[in-house]
Amino acid sequence: MDTLCLEPNLERRTKGSSIKIGYAGLTDYLTTWRAMKDFTASRTENTLDEIWLLQHPPVYTQGVAGRPEHLLRNDGIIVIRTDRGGQITYHGPGQIIAYLLLDMRRLKLGVRELVRKMEGAVVDLLRDYHVDAEGRVAAPGVYVDGAKIAALGLKIKNGYCYHGLALNVDMDMSPFAAINPCGHSGLRVTQTRDLGVADGLRTLSNKLADKLQMRLNPKIEIYQE
Repeated sequence: MDTLCLEPNLERRTKGSSIKIGYAGLTDYLTTWRAMKDFTASRTENTLDEIWLLQHPPVYTQGVAGRPEHLLRNDGIIVIRTDRGGQITYHGPGQIIAYLLLDMRRLKLGVRELVRKMEGAVVDLLRDYHVDAEGRVAAPGVYVDGAKIAALGLKIKNGYCYHGLALNVDMDMSPFAAINPCGHSGLRVTQTRDLGVADGLRTLSNKLADKLQMRLNPKIEIYQE
């Protein structure tokens, strides 16, 4: 079984919703994907939900409905066909990945409601920095002035979900030019650094985790272990 090496003494939980937060640093995509599948396959009704916060080395991931023509050119970055929903996107250092490993039945959530909560968490985070953002029902994700700043994709199996969202923070954006991001030709992308947000990855990761937890359960109390 693949396991993810989470940083020691940096796990955070919430009272009430029992969501465990783990930080994994820069982590290979395939290793992380296998660990998510193993975690989901082995969990029971008593297993705590988890959110994994990490980054990936440069990689394109293609969702189950992904069409190969959305990769416009081969720039040497590996392309992995994965089991999440959606089309093609890019992951790389400087981007926050938040993988949500949740028992959707216990949380009493449907897929669309969960997607809206994920988008809302990013919108809440950006609002704290006076950045106006929005989600889109027809094209899931979070947008600032028409440019995408966060991409979403989920896999649901036996009432459990995995995969999650990617928030662009301070990264090399040029690999996005080799794809139609999320299957949309000409879609602009942006990141928090270019919007005047000075806080870095760790601070934004912490704040994003808090926003996600509050969206999933607005009555929770956040505390450090």
